[in-house]
Parts: sequence; C-alpha cells; structure tokens
Amino acid sequence: MALTWTRREPARRPAGAPAARPAGDDALEGLLALVARGDEQAFAELYQRVAPAVFGLVSKVVRNPAQSEEVTQEVFVELWRTASRFDPARGTARSWIMTCAHRRAVDRVRSAESAARRDDLAGRRDQGRPYDEVVEQVETSLEREHVRRGLEALTDLQREAVVLAYYGGYTHREIAELLGVPSGTVKTRLRDGLIRLRDHLGVDA
Repeated sequence: MALTWTRREPARRPAGAPAARPAGDDALEGLLALVARGDEQAFAELYQRVAPAVFGLVSKVVRNPAQSEEVTQEVFVELWRTASRFDPARGTARSWIMTCAHRRAVDRVRSAESAARRDDLAGRRDQGRPYDEVVEQVETSLEREHVRRGLEALTDLQREAVVLAYYGGYTHREIAELLGVPSGTVKTRLRDGLIRLRDHLGVDA
C-alpha cells in the first residue's frame, strides 16, 4: 500500500455508515483493531488522525525533510502490517504508534551514521588514526548501548515519557497532549524514569 505524506480530507463514509469516531485514544484503539483485520478505510482514518504527530516526531529525530517523509511512510506501512500486535494493557494506542515512529527514525539516523562511518574509515584506511580517537569511538558506542539497555529496564509508561522528552524533544505539555494525560502525570513518569535510568547507569546523583 503506497503512502505519501500529504494533508488530506478525511475519507468519505458511504450512506448509512456509522458516524465518525470521537477524537481520543479510544478511537485510535478501535481503528487499530479494524486495521488489524485489514480495514483500509480505518487505516486511512488512522493516517489522517496521527500522521501530523508522527511526521513531527520523526522530523525532530531525522532532521532531514525528505528522509522524514520517507520514514513517516515506513511507519505507516509497519502499522498496517503489525496493528494486531498492539496490546492496550501495555500502553495507549498513541504512545505505541509514537514509539514505532521513534524507533524507525532512530534506525534511519543510525543507518546514516553507519554509512558515514564506513565512508570515513575508507578514507582514513591508509592514513591511520590516533589511538585516542579509536578509544573515544569505542567508548561512545558502549555508552549508547548502556543507555539503550537502561531504557529497556524502565516500565512502558516511564520509557514512553523519557523517549518523547529526550529523543523527540517534546515539552511536558506536548507529551501530555500526545498521551492524553495530565502534565503532572508526565512529570511523575519522567522523574521516576530518570531516577531508575540513573540507577541502572550507575550515575551519582
């Protein structure tokens, strides 16, 4: 199913069809359930509802408009294929979608960084590099892996708040709007998540 990032009018429903679902995460959960059964009209409505937020998050991570559009399309292809994997017991529909978007965006950045490193290594192969530079590169890679494992140790609610705030660049208010929860709840999730992440990484307070 080909997708392009464009602003579109909501899909028209045939006469006699149920009225449009109300805004909110319950509606998104219902749409995902229909998408899991192959409902293309539900997929079009899901796209209309969350594509702007997905594109916004991807853009903040990828920082390249053309690539952000490509990644946004990849996210929705993934949602079409994996909608049946959504589990309401583990978080909201919106946070699940945004987590998928963040993961895709990070994968694209890592792929670009990996390609750049390969090109750099090829150019430096015959020149050699100082020992300290090699050590620094290894330490940076290990540090990233440590942080990734630390994030996996968080609860789903803590991780979604930390990811949106520190990877997506969202404010507390924006995260609250995305997840449909009070700002105070977001602050609590962030605080508890950061404390747990700090303890996992062994960082002194």
